[in-house]
Amino acid sequence: MGKLSIKMKHLYPSMGKAERQVADWVEANPGKIISLSIVELAEQCGCSEATIVRFSKRLGMSGFQELKISLAAEGGGTPVSTHIVSGDSPFQIYEKVCNDMFLSLEKTKQILSADALQKASDALCGAGKIALFGLGNSASIAADGAHKFLRAGLQAVAYSDNHMQVIAASHLKKGDVALAISHSGSSKDIVEALKLAKEHGATTIAITNNGKSPILKPADIVLFTAAEETEHNILGLTSRLTQLSIIDALYFSIVYTRSQEALESIAETEKSLQSKKY
Repeated sequence: MGKLSIKMKHLYPSMGKAERQVADWVEANPGKIISLSIVELAEQCGCSEATIVRFSKRLGMSGFQELKISLAAEGGGTPVSTHIVSGDSPFQIYEKVCNDMFLSLEKTKQILSADALQKASDALCGAGKIALFGLGNSASIAADGAHKFLRAGLQAVAYSDNHMQVIAASHLKKGDVALAISHSGSSKDIVEALKLAKEHGATTIAITNNGKSPILKPADIVLFTAAEETEHNILGLTSRLTQLSIIDALYFSIVYTRSQEALESIAETEKSLQSKKY
């Protein structure tokens, strides 16, 4: 399954009836579109030529010809479901993992609030101290965020021990930031640490999956991800990638906002690390 096919699957619920007819035909007849004109495809799908153009543009194409070329480029491969099943080869599993990741990133891009991301970036740029909280699978995301923010010259520390999270939260104050990462948004220790940080005056940010959860209440700023964790995927594999993408976006926003100061900090870091390399 190529990226265009995955995108078509992702956008299917938002399509009108006529566009869905085109999507259904394309999915049921892989490779056949290359030999058809726009008029012939419209006849095959039982819709108008304008619907074909609208369908193409919904998928990010300039028109029908680009759609044909893109679908043809993806043709020839074996259609692959995003659901891993017993008997899949390691490469088939890899393909499906990639498909799941692509879908999760696309869905996250659709629901992530630009305003919330800007507010989070502003809060981090002006923070005195930054405490990042994460447990289990989210601990590595918190550590990655602290690593990046520290390189950019911010005073950031990640805490993956629930006792240390409470201690760190209790020492935050106005002007500081607490950033909590929890896919479920229901981790009691994370929610309590964020609540404590808020009570002490810190700005609180949560990176969590879209939906209602306890972490929303103590969070001043919420950055939603969109990743479904299914059977055999309880480690939050796709959610981890969406969380990392948000951390990376915040890092680059910080670097370009703080510009000279951040670049000097990064350069000094690299210089200091030279002695650790052969």
